[in-house]
Amino acid sequence: MSEPMAGTYDPRAVESAWYHWWVKQGYFEPELTEDGKIKPEGLFVVPAPPPNVTGSLHIGHALTVAIQDALVRWNRMLGKTVLFNPGTDHAGISCQSVVEKKLWNEQKKTRHDFGREAFIEQVWQWKEKYGHRIHEQFYRLGASYDWNRVAFTMDPKLSKAVRETFVRLHQEGTIYRANRLVNWCVRLNTALSNLEVENKELAGRILLSVPGYEANEKFEFGVLNEFAYQIENSDERLVVATTRIETMLGDTAIAVHPEDPRYKHLHGKFAVHPFLDRRIPIVTDDVAVDMEFGTGAVKITPAHDFNDYEVGKRHNLEFINILNDDGTFNDAAGPYNGMKRFHVRKQIVEDLKAKGLFVDVKDNPMTVPVCSKSGDVIEPIMKPQWWVNCKPMADEAIKAVKDGKLKIAPKVSEADWFRWLGNTQDWCISRQLWWGHRVPAYYVKFEGETDADYSENDRWVSGQDDAAAQLEAEKKFPGKKFTLEQDPDVLDTWFSSGLWPFSLMGWPDKTNDMEKFYPAALLETGWDILFFWVARMVMLGIKLTGQVPFSEVFCHAMIRDAHGRKMSKSLGNVIDPVDVIEGIALEGLHSKLYEGNLDPREIEKAKAGQKADYPKGIPQCGTDALRFALCAYTTGGRDINLDILRVEGYRKFCNKIWNATRFAMMKLGDDFKPNPDAKPTGNESLADKWVLSKLNAAARDTNKALAERNFMAATSAVHQFWLYDLCDVYIEIIKPLCDSTDESMAKQKRAAQDTLYTCLEGGLKLMHPFMPFVTEELYQRLNRRANDKVESIVKAHYPVEEADYSFPEAEKKFDDVFEVIKTVRSIAVQFNVKKDGVAYIHTNDAALTDLLKEQQLAVKTLCKGIKDLTILESDDKQEPEGCKSALGLKDKVTVYLKA
Repeated sequence: MSEPMAGTYDPRAVESAWYHWWVKQGYFEPELTEDGKIKPEGLFVVPAPPPNVTGSLHIGHALTVAIQDALVRWNRMLGKTVLFNPGTDHAGISCQSVVEKKLWNEQKKTRHDFGREAFIEQVWQWKEKYGHRIHEQFYRLGASYDWNRVAFTMDPKLSKAVRETFVRLHQEGTIYRANRLVNWCVRLNTALSNLEVENKELAGRILLSVPGYEANEKFEFGVLNEFAYQIENSDERLVVATTRIETMLGDTAIAVHPEDPRYKHLHGKFAVHPFLDRRIPIVTDDVAVDMEFGTGAVKITPAHDFNDYEVGKRHNLEFINILNDDGTFNDAAGPYNGMKRFHVRKQIVEDLKAKGLFVDVKDNPMTVPVCSKSGDVIEPIMKPQWWVNCKPMADEAIKAVKDGKLKIAPKVSEADWFRWLGNTQDWCISRQLWWGHRVPAYYVKFEGETDADYSENDRWVSGQDDAAAQLEAEKKFPGKKFTLEQDPDVLDTWFSSGLWPFSLMGWPDKTNDMEKFYPAALLETGWDILFFWVARMVMLGIKLTGQVPFSEVFCHAMIRDAHGRKMSKSLGNVIDPVDVIEGIALEGLHSKLYEGNLDPREIEKAKAGQKADYPKGIPQCGTDALRFALCAYTTGGRDINLDILRVEGYRKFCNKIWNATRFAMMKLGDDFKPNPDAKPTGNESLADKWVLSKLNAAARDTNKALAERNFMAATSAVHQFWLYDLCDVYIEIIKPLCDSTDESMAKQKRAAQDTLYTCLEGGLKLMHPFMPFVTEELYQRLNRRANDKVESIVKAHYPVEEADYSFPEAEKKFDDVFEVIKTVRSIAVQFNVKKDGVAYIHTNDAALTDLLKEQQLAVKTLCKGIKDLTILESDDKQEPEGCKSALGLKDKVTVYLKA
């Protein structure tokens, strides 16, 4: 701060040093009373959503930081004890797949070439590199985290919590082992939960590319294939329809409606499989079959379809798995053994035609389940997996909201909460990966056994470590000789993330942090992970700690590009917040596309998108402008169409604040000593009272909006005060007074200076939660009040509504004056009078005439281009010659103007 204030605002210079000083001074650590207790003003705890360690933050993370940190800094300035926990998530599938691609591209090696331990070491190296990169981005965004408590979901403390949770829930039966249908991603070679599957809507027949096949290969989707089964010992055929004709190799029944007269003679009979030595029973089912749809006969593949799975259980059908984990067919598929699934799709049609069994193909609008991570088409497949019985916990999570213990905003997200939790299904938590928390479950293999049935729930024990599992097994199987085999799978990332609010605090141990800072006050996140993450935190929090983990959930919108398109690397519209902060040329944006794993054709498409959206690159906007823009965009809606030019507009607003403060400090002078407190002295002019009243309104409105999580209203209130009330009006009005050397005006001049200082001080504090860097820079350059010992604006008291600043009558009077000023300005623009204009103002209201005369200097000062200004007497009916006129102040005032 020893350097003179720069003539122009430079965000890079302003934002270069403050963050590390804040951290060094400990300003982001929770402040307690002298005896180590929560401050009487209250407690505000936010467990920040941990971003995935898969590269770098995107603009959606910047929105999260902007909203969370605005609330955190605001609550800290209100005097509360504040804890804002930072961290990152190990992001199992995403992180492992990124590292696998990297190793293949660089070394042409798979994870199996490395082996489990060596591969995991490679992932840890990736984590260290990109985890640090993410922290640097958080620094740049100004997130006021307590870095003493930074956490990673695979840290020892958090890993202990994961193991403890699994063991507790397994031993009580909430977690269980079962061989059931799962969503299988061939590309990633792992099971997925329903929430990780996206349903792609198809209007009808279409040819699509599928990951893992040649680029020029396309396969048919959106059709209904009809083919015939031959009835055993008969010439009759039974026609069925399917959208996945290749699964007919796993058919173990044909279902018809029991009341369908067409097929009553076939009840209990068999069809013959055309390619396999298999008899297909014809069963009746009034749940699975709609007589009016298709042919009224439905092929049943229990091991490869979720609906058919239920039919298979009802009728005790055979469950035949025809698919290998890599997407090829196994020996149960007979002559198609070893073929890839979509090659079989094509071949089956040809072979059915050759046998005269193919009937027809029809357009069929449908949804195709797609892996949200790899884009591969999901295959339902039977797998022994670990499951969580969610229904009892979901009921408690619903009750918490209904009872008012948990508030979810906006209301549309609350409705989603009830709908989803009311229909929740058991959660598959095991993943066939190497990176992540390994399942702390062990299969008990008895001495002399040759075969193992890993789907048998009773043969598994769990424990925090091998020794604990051994004791559990000895207790469960006394006197038996056995060996233990730990499950090679890892747990779903969301399982460990679901413990975040309390694993951060050291749970299951009874730590000081757990006692003081749990449960949290607020969980802020995107509405798209309300069920992935938030619901699971609430369910597990209530189950394991007996408390709702936070009292409020605020769901922010999803950021789309200026055209309303979803952010996608292949579109080239994914934005790194640092590129908005620093600015980047178009060539720089292009070069970043090569850092990922995009296909060369996708890179060219993305480059074209970048060129169309950012022909001149992205201008330097700075952190403060970005944060303010993102908060200003937050309305409670579900989407934000982000226009970078709007962010650049707020950079100009930062420049306006900079110039206004710089000008004010020049007018105050280096020797200016502000009053010990900010109370009005009684010498204030009408304009002084007006701007203090506007400051008071801004404080009232900003606090109210932040309490209601209305960020658009909060930013609007403080923007209005700075730009229009302070800069455009008040500072302009007092310029002549501040430049005056007239001793008779000394008292008024000092009152104006005091008021200006109070507005700067209060305005910077009001703005700080949204623009932390520029407000700290300017706050530090202000001369301080004698009793003000606050070292940083971070710890300053946030302005609130003050009775001392309430001047309703003065505000009303000056608002009337300003309405007249706006009328003069309007008529000047209308008649293109830019300088040397002559204006006359007339009103029949004698009191208003006196007020305008009193404020004549202010009126003339704010009416740019007006050389002479006359306030006519209220009883003067003579219209000035050669003037054009306009009415103002609800037709109470007439303005005459001539060039």
